[in-house]
Amino acid sequence: MAMVTFTENIQRHVPCPATEAAGATVREVLDNVFAANPQARAYVLDDQSALRRHMTIFVDGAVIRDRTRLSDPVTAGSRIYIFQALSGG
Repeated sequence: MAMVTFTENIQRHVPCPATEAAGATVREVLDNVFAANPQARAYVLDDQSALRRHMTIFVDGAVIRDRTRLSDPVTAGSRIYIFQALSGG
């Protein structure tokens, strides 16, 4: 199963501990994670189930390409990191 980790800045807004989940794509893994945590789903995904503009996901160190369908492949040993983009100056 893939390991899914949410950054600390996300966890300040919504409880979402690191967890393992099965799936062959980012979408499948996140669907499994969010089935048990719908509050995190609403924070990460928009009303069309696409990745929100202020969020970024890395799979095994690479930024995902498909922010709409989340079809990027995942292996059983993948590490998925979910980040909230920060801005300011």
